[in-house]
Amino acid sequence: MKVITGLGNPGGQYAQSRHNIGFVLADILADRLKLDFQAKFQGLLAEGRWQGERIFFFKPMTYMNVSGRALRELLRFYKIPSEQVLVVHDDLDLPVGRIRLRQRGSAGGHNGVRSVIGELGTEEFWRLKIGIDRPPAGWETVRYVLAPFRPEEDALLDESLGRAEAAAKLWLDGETTKAMNLYNRV
Repeated sequence: MKVITGLGNPGGQYAQSRHNIGFVLADILADRLKLDFQAKFQGLLAEGRWQGERIFFFKPMTYMNVSGRALRELLRFYKIPSEQVLVVHDDLDLPVGRIRLRQRGSAGGHNGVRSVIGELGTEEFWRLKIGIDRPPAGWETVRYVLAPFRPEEDALLDESLGRAEAAAKLWLDGETTKAMNLYNRV
C-alpha cells in the first residue's frame, strides 16, 4: 500500500492559494483514476489501485500546521510504513515551474512537513516539492503563501503540475531514481 498526501488548508478561501498546491496535485491524480474523495481520518481520502497495488490519495482537513495528525491516523489504521508515503507540498526555495522529489530530509521551514515529521516521529518519508518561489519584496511570507498564483505564472504552474504528476506516477511504480533524474533538474 502507498499513500500520496497533498498538504493544504481546507476551505474555499484557500482553494487557489500557493500553499494548497499539494491538494491540487492530489485532486489531479485522483481525477485521472476516476476516484472520489470521502471524509475519513480527519481528511478526505480516495482509494484505488495502481498496477494491482492498493493506493490512497489523502488531503488532511486539519489545516496545514497540524497535517501530520490526520496522516498519522490513516497510516496507523492501515499499518502503512512511512517509507510508503509521498507528501506533496509547496516550496518557497524552488521557483514556480520547478519540482523536486526527495526521499527524506528536514522540514526546511515548512510547518506542514514539520507536523508530519513530529507526528510520524521520522524524516523517512518521500516528499514531492512544488516550487512557489519567494515572496516579492515587502510581502510577508504568510500573506504570500495564502495568495493565489499570478496570471503570468499560469503556464509555468501547469508545466510543473504536469511534471509533478509524472513524477508521482513514477514514484507509485517504484521508479524513484528515474523520477529524480528526470524531474529534479528541469
